[in-house]
Amino acid sequence: MTTVTRFAPSPTGYLHVGNLRTALFNFLIARKRGGTFILRLDDTDPERSKEEYVDAIKYDLEWLGLTWDRVERQSERLDRYAEAADRLRAAGRFYECFETPTELDLKRKKQLNMGRPPVYDRAALSLSDAEKDALRAERSGHWRFLLNHDRIAWEDGILGAVSIDAASVSDPVLIRGDGQVLYTLASVVDDTEMGVTDVVRGSDHVTNTATQIQIIEALGGHVPRFAHHSLLTGPQGEALSKRLGTLSLRDLRARGVEPLALLSLMARLGSSQPVELAESIDELAEGFDLAQFGAAPTKFDENDLFPLTARHLHGLPLEAVRAEIAALGVPDEIAGRFWSVVRENIGTRGEIAEWWALCRDGATPVVDDEDRAFVDEALAMLGEPPYDADTWGAWTGAVKDKTGRKGKALFMPLRKAVTGRARGPEMADLMPLLQKKPG
Repeated sequence: MTTVTRFAPSPTGYLHVGNLRTALFNFLIARKRGGTFILRLDDTDPERSKEEYVDAIKYDLEWLGLTWDRVERQSERLDRYAEAADRLRAAGRFYECFETPTELDLKRKKQLNMGRPPVYDRAALSLSDAEKDALRAERSGHWRFLLNHDRIAWEDGILGAVSIDAASVSDPVLIRGDGQVLYTLASVVDDTEMGVTDVVRGSDHVTNTATQIQIIEALGGHVPRFAHHSLLTGPQGEALSKRLGTLSLRDLRARGVEPLALLSLMARLGSSQPVELAESIDELAEGFDLAQFGAAPTKFDENDLFPLTARHLHGLPLEAVRAEIAALGVPDEIAGRFWSVVRENIGTRGEIAEWWALCRDGATPVVDDEDRAFVDEALAMLGEPPYDADTWGAWTGAVKDKTGRKGKALFMPLRKAVTGRARGPEMADLMPLLQKKPG
């Protein structure tokens, strides 16, 4: 059987690292098994779903290299959900309810005060036809799925054996009073009709999975393999939900995070495998194993992305950045030399431009007060460019002979005067790239 997975985001906002975890796991499973990965847009909410978010979701996935085999939109499948709802009604598994949100809230509070679980009491099942007609004249009804009060069990790909007593769960609302089809029904119909074989999602969906298994069976579908990954927390175990807006993929991209750095971290975070920088998505897929992941909350620290990003950039050949370097105005004849000199001294791609600006225009010298006379004297001894590989050694040797300075007291003030920085490439390699005399 061909493996089919899906990623089903709602286009009501930008993707964040939590979404990415789900998308990546499903993508890697399909890629590893030579299967199909579906991008399925949960856009049944016409008020909150925006086309700009659809475009942003696609852009983010393409940036990461998570290519999909086909796109499905739930807004184009409303007839399929209506047909499924009719089948559930005919089977006696779908019933209309009329409680308002306020009435439901009062019921829940009363149950809690009595020490009972806040489960819907199925009062709507006892309504007569006349009572239903009277209520319909006042308000729109919503539709619930009638659960069998059995234990719902499955072997979870991450959590292991899971068993939930359906009597402890409210009959889920599948269609709202305004007619909007909710996620639970749409997801079941889509998974069944699209032949989805594996569903990986967050552990906050475990109860949804239990009810969905009964809905799938009621519709005569094949229950897929389910796996529920742990939720992300901050580095100290704090809730990440309030920060997800600042951890959107577009935000991380703007901060210079490289796709493979992000994917390498997210493909191993929360597993027993060490985080290692991968050279390709295929490498990540080959080593991906759901069984290596645990149920405990997973700590995520975006600061871990930047060392991985730097390591990725340090290993890139010229061809990978040639277009970017050319766009900065670096002459073709020195592009290779420029990249070999600066690549191990950048943390993000944005810093490439900073190094070229230094080479082209010079830097603002950084000079400590006690070194000012020494630096002035040394710079007066430096000729005009072009410089070559011997310039640094010859210049510092001459300065040493004249001033008597040596070691760090000689080299550090001159480095800071030439580059405006205390760290950077070997000065003998950098000097031939300078277009103007320092100072």
